[in-house]
Amino acid sequence: MTNPLLAPWTTPFEMPPFAHISDADFGPAMDAAIAEGRAAVAAIAENTDPPTFANTIDALETADRLLDRVAGVFYNLAGADSTPAREALQRDLAPKLSAYSSEITNNDRLFARIETLWQQKDSLDLTQEQARVLMLTRRGFVRSGAALTGAAADRLTEVKGRLATLGTAFSQNLLADERDWFMDLSEDDLAGLPEFVKTAARAAGSERDRAGPVVTLNRSLIVPFLQFSPRRDLREKAYEAWAARGANGGETDNRAIAAEILALREERASLLGYDSFADYKLETEMAGTPDKVRDLLMEVWHPARTAALADAEHLARMAIADGVTGPLEPWDWRYYAEKRRLELHDLDEAELKPYFQLDRMIEAAFATATRLFGLSFKPLDMPVYHPDVRAWEVTRDGEHLAVFLGDYFARPSKRSGAWCSAMRSQSNLDGATRPIVVNVCNFAKGDPALLSYDDARTLFHEFGHALHQMLSNVTYPSISGTSVARDFVELPSQLYEHWLEVPEILSEFATHADTGAAMPDALRDRLLRAATYDMGFATVEYVASALVDLAFHDGPAPRDPMQKQAEVLETIGMPRAIRMRHATPHFAHVFSGDGYSSGYYSYMWSEVMDADAFAAFEEAGDPFDADLAQRLEANILSTGGSRDAAALYTAFRGRLPGVEALLKGRGLDGKAA
Repeated sequence: MTNPLLAPWTTPFEMPPFAHISDADFGPAMDAAIAEGRAAVAAIAENTDPPTFANTIDALETADRLLDRVAGVFYNLAGADSTPAREALQRDLAPKLSAYSSEITNNDRLFARIETLWQQKDSLDLTQEQARVLMLTRRGFVRSGAALTGAAADRLTEVKGRLATLGTAFSQNLLADERDWFMDLSEDDLAGLPEFVKTAARAAGSERDRAGPVVTLNRSLIVPFLQFSPRRDLREKAYEAWAARGANGGETDNRAIAAEILALREERASLLGYDSFADYKLETEMAGTPDKVRDLLMEVWHPARTAALADAEHLARMAIADGVTGPLEPWDWRYYAEKRRLELHDLDEAELKPYFQLDRMIEAAFATATRLFGLSFKPLDMPVYHPDVRAWEVTRDGEHLAVFLGDYFARPSKRSGAWCSAMRSQSNLDGATRPIVVNVCNFAKGDPALLSYDDARTLFHEFGHALHQMLSNVTYPSISGTSVARDFVELPSQLYEHWLEVPEILSEFATHADTGAAMPDALRDRLLRAATYDMGFATVEYVASALVDLAFHDGPAPRDPMQKQAEVLETIGMPRAIRMRHATPHFAHVFSGDGYSSGYYSYMWSEVMDADAFAAFEEAGDPFDADLAQRLEANILSTGGSRDAAALYTAFRGRLPGVEALLKGRGLDGKAA
């Protein structure tokens, strides 16, 4: 029987044939795809014709076409709907794929062809995009060790293989801790909780075959529980379990894994001739150096810490008035911050939440894209990988641009957080390839499903990433969509969040789940005025994580990452009642792979740009200004990595921004009410 992953996909839009794929198909398909890629690369390297851009770079861009297709399906499913078979295959594939990648970059004959083209680049009459792809290809080979020989090259291959194995183990341990922990509640324990939290807790209990409601470590459930539960003992138990993910001892403990990862990264950088892993990693980013990253983070840290300490004094007084003895604790902050928000801004999450229905927020994200970029979204009825997943065709002026999949609800088989990925990326090499883009979130189910305002921002954020993929219009797959500098990739997503705050979007789509009435203007205005409320807390927990990440990689690897984490937090004066957003044992951004290692700062770096970019629309007096939207698409959303990130932003805005717009947007400039 033909493996459905390897056979031609005759489905509409060449979607993966989910109805016919089983877990048993993935292993053989990956083996076949690796073998095909290995043969294609060998043919390029052993070609006796002189190297040309077409027979070397073009050929490399398509060598792994089958592997990209199969892996695009597998890794999306492994993250969003894991099974024991998929987890086992992930563990098997991590070193195998790392070894295959090293085979390619260690191929002397292949690298010689690339180097020949690089030396001849000025006489090759390349397009701007081709020149960029050649530079990135050569740089990627060099940074992967292509210029190393002998024992150094062999050791680097071993290091990369071990890192791949450890990253997979870190992710799976974290998923296991998040999946397996829950706290049983009685109906009496639900006292004081809004109805939407009670409903979510009961649904989570039913999903886990418990007799009553439960609290899980899913953010969309545990955060509102911490906000509203008057039971301090239960808040403490839930919070400490949340904070302890990856640090519970036994087989799923990530602390030793983190230490080994950091040591291997330091060795990797040293083998390649860098002073530190941060120097190696930041070389290709907009920031460029660890010092520039630290300067940005500290410029934000000081006003954020000042604001957080002032807020902590208020919250501590509220806790004392409630009879709490002792200092304000991390499991107290959200509870008293929610009470204070009600006092200061007359805002209650329970009052707000019925206005943020999931379906209406999806409509809002789509409608914003329609007004800005002329996109249309048509629901599709086709097999997908899970019953929760929805599909839409994305078109413009009748032309098919993409298939968009939305996977919005939490479940035990899904890793935590929210992300955007592509099962297939856009390219125009050998014909137009249109993307299949996936947004994955972890919202609580309900009838209807209701979001917090932060959840709605997350939905817009991930859809901003999706637009970066769907509007991509480049020739080469390697620079398509979100294949850009790490500290630039968050710009489209964070920028898109701003449109959720546009009053006319809220007026049209924030409608009450029971009555259908639009959010009252007075409530909407109070919501927007409170946009920077508790921003000291949010900024401190984020920047602390980014500073710890940087410290891990900017210098010798710490033997004990937990001790290093504590030292960094003490040095910067971390407020007692706030903890890092991501403590080391569950810092998946940094330890599940190299993506955000030395790069967690990138959200803040991108925020400097997104605040400045949306200010352009504000200056124009129209959040849907057609000329600005066209410039945004032409210079950022459609261009992928075809040009340097700073050049792309400058082409849109005319200059690079400073940190002022970010501080103003977060209410940390000393001028916010």
